[in-house]
Formats: sequence, C-alpha cells, structure tokens
Amino acid sequence: MHAGAQSVGVCYGRLGNDLPPPEDVIRHYRSLNISKMRIYDCNQAVLQALGGSNIEILLDLPAPLDSFASNASAASEWVSNCVVAHSGNVSIRYIAVGNEMTLQKGAAEHVPPAMRNIYSALAAAGLHDRIKVSTAVQYSVMGAAYPPSAGAFSSQVMPVMKPIAQFLASTGAPLLVNAYPYFSYAGNPQDIGLDYALFTAPETAVEDGDTGLLYQNLFDAMVDAVHAALEKVGAGSVDVVVSETGWPTAGGFAATVENARIYNTNLVRHVGKGTPRKPGKPVETYIFAMFNENQKRPPGIENNWGLFYPNKQPVYPVSF
Repeated sequence: MHAGAQSVGVCYGRLGNDLPPPEDVIRHYRSLNISKMRIYDCNQAVLQALGGSNIEILLDLPAPLDSFASNASAASEWVSNCVVAHSGNVSIRYIAVGNEMTLQKGAAEHVPPAMRNIYSALAAAGLHDRIKVSTAVQYSVMGAAYPPSAGAFSSQVMPVMKPIAQFLASTGAPLLVNAYPYFSYAGNPQDIGLDYALFTAPETAVEDGDTGLLYQNLFDAMVDAVHAALEKVGAGSVDVVVSETGWPTAGGFAATVENARIYNTNLVRHVGKGTPRKPGKPVETYIFAMFNENQKRPPGIENNWGLFYPNKQPVYPVSF
C-alpha cells in the first residue's frame, strides 16, 4: 500500500442494472485494501453488508432536503434509521447533506438548515463528535481559483457557502469538494497542459505570485484554492476532503484508459504528501468510481468512470 493509499477511498455508485450484490462489493473493497467508501444514499442492504468490515463511510443524505431543513423530526428519523441503527458495527465518518446542491435555485437554501438539523439529531444520539456533518459541493462554487491564493467562492453561492463554512468551522467538520482536474483540462486544453492535469508535469507549471508557492499539478492547485476561499470567509480552520475525483476512460475529450490509469495511479501516490499550502498533510480523497454504471445519464462519458467493470474485472490496473 502506498503512503497515500490510507488517504484514498472509492465511491460506490449504484446506477447500474448489472452491478454485483453489496456483499460482493464489500469483499471486493477489502480484497483491494480500500478502507474508505462513499455511498450516495441510505441503502439498508449496503449498510448491512458493511457491518464489521471496518471500511470508513462517507454517507450521503440525497435531495430533496426541504423536509430535513424544515422538520427536525424528519432529520431525527433519518439519523435513527441510517446512522444510529448501524453505528455499532459500521464506521460512518461523514454525512454529506446534499451533493452538488449549492448552485441549485430553490434547493441551495435548504442545505444549511438541513445540516443543522442532522447535526442536532446526531448530538441527541451522542454521535456528533464521531460523525461529522458536511455537504458535497461541485468545484463551480469557486468564483476565482487562479492563482490558488486568489481562490474565492462566487458571489452567487456566497449566501449559502458562508453559513456552511461557518457551521463547519464551529463543528470541526471538513468541506467536501468534488474536484475534477479532468473537467478543468477538457474545458480549457489550450491553457492547461495534459501533464499538469495528470501529475506528470516535469517541473513547476504554476507559480503563485502572491505566496511564492510552486504547483506541479492541477489537483493541488484546486485544493489550495478552496483553502484560500475558506480563509476569506473566516473558516481557515476547515479541512478540505475531496469527495469525488477521477478520470473517464471513454465518451469524451481526452477520456482514455491510459489517461485514467495515469491520473488515478499518480493520485494515489500523491495525496499522502499534502499540497504546497499544507505540505505533509494528506488530502483525504475519494475516487469516482468503483464501477462503470450503465444507467447514469446522459449516456456517454457518465458511464465510463469506473476502475472496474461490473464483473469486477479491472478497466485498468490500479493499486491501493
């Protein structure tokens, strides 16, 4: 196992009609020495299969969140069924209250109160220190990210991101960020080198003139820009967990098996080293995803993020 591997989990998405049963998936994780998993809803069969596995879980509370935002008893019931019922033998570390909701009109404002109600329900069960409540945001919450020290949340999301960041700071929870160098590169290949996105740049590609910090890869720059954004809203103590990252193998620009293999192999080796802004502090990171999922929409690139085919054969070799 690489030094970074302890920091790396894999997302277990289930949008496929040909995926193995949960018990097989848990055995698959354990056989690969993967000790962290993200799951996108409270699926009782999955949670039961996780019992006694010692795999640490990032558990999503999916949309819609309005009932959890307005109704403390709905939050208590979810915590009772999905967390307390399994807390004796499933190691739940984080709850993501919503995934990529902070830019959705009519939905974003439900995120902070839903987070507070889930936190209160955990506190009532005595679990609020062990299990941290956060939300997973897409990288487009950033209004500025270059150079990394200029990182700032966009004015559009600030009314939601500021209270979220302050809640995280007050409870000691990290911000969960879905950060994909692939999309940044694919959207701007004339300015971003493929080697910078794949961790293969031979030397410094970006010097942050404001801090003097040197960046050899886009992943570090993206993470450090979020740290800068958190500092700007008075939440510099908040850690950043990369709740999704990865590289597709087909269906889009530069989406090849070889690029995906290089990205995820180098990611596993790299994250244990920290970033220029926080050297030596491993970046907890979740690769998307364990399997190719044939029911993800729109079809194309969305079906081709898996490390493995549904028959558990590797799309390419990657070791943890």
